Amino acid sequence: MVLSSQAPKALALEFACCSGAVRLLEMRRRGTGAMLRFQRVQPLTRGGFQPSRAIIIAPERLERLLGRLRRRGVELVTVDEAVRRIAAPAASRRFVCLTFDGAYRDVLHHAAPVLARHRVPFAVYVPTAFVDGIAELWWLPLERVIARNERISLMLDERERHFDAGLVEQKCALYDLLAGWLQGLAPAERSLAIRDLCTRYMVDLAALSRAAVMDWNEVRALAADPLVTIGSATVHGAALDRLDDAQALREMRMGREVAEAALDRSLPHFAYPSGSIGAREVALAAQAGFASAVTLQGGLIRPDGGSSPLALPRIGWDGRRPSLRALRARLAGLGS
Repeated sequence: MVLSSQAPKALALEFACCSGAVRLLEMRRRGTGAMLRFQRVQPLTRGGFQPSRAIIIAPERLERLLGRLRRRGVELVTVDEAVRRIAAPAASRRFVCLTFDGAYRDVLHHAAPVLARHRVPFAVYVPTAFVDGIAELWWLPLERVIARNERISLMLDERERHFDAGLVEQKCALYDLLAGWLQGLAPAERSLAIRDLCTRYMVDLAALSRAAVMDWNEVRALAADPLVTIGSATVHGAALDRLDDAQALREMRMGREVAEAALDRSLPHFAYPSGSIGAREVALAAQAGFASAVTLQGGLIRPDGGSSPLALPRIGWDGRRPSLRALRARLAGLGS
């Protein structure tokens, strides 16, 4: 049996839960909360090469998660309520807020029905270029090209390179290599590279990206549910630490303004994209007028002023973390 890089940490969290250490932490940390971060919710499929599986949780696992949280006496709250509790004295009950990034269409079709059935509030953070249909979700065609072909050729660092991709192990290694390379490119260079790859292997980049993400009509339908909070994100999802102050602030403000115009409502909650988030980014979020901003950094939300509403941690939960016992340990503050 080959353990993933997540396995030792997951085993340690499992042990902590079984040993009773988690129960002690839960008793000491009454009133603390957590925000859970999801991206995609869809039925799992069989197959060896599925790099996107790492960001997917199956609907039935989401349902089991909700049941486990409620049996543990955890309150499931809105973003507004989570922010309110930061400034309030510690309460007796712990709380969790569910959030979804990317505005993926499967959140509407697979997550929302489960959450509605259990009357659970949740938030969806919308990157506007994705919903406008003008963003290039480059990781989707990259996965499709590698899945369909046994040999891949492309221009890599101004050289024509050739890779074998007949075996699952080769496909996984090639995906990791090319995804890392593409992430390191400037946006214009990344666009040229992925367009070249799609042209070579006859993949419709625009159609693939469009099919994965909700359009504005679907976002409006979701926003009509009183259990749903729509938050904004940047326009293109670019890492803010690679932009100067003016560019970063423009991405944040424009993302909010476009989404507010499309939905005809105020959107005071924001999600930082990937990349380093520091004092500068927090100050920009304040300048943009946001009431809250969530990060990709793990950790707990602490009451009585113990957390900053403009730098809220979130615990990612997806296909890499299948154990509900391990999640309980993280919600108690271990492994964040």
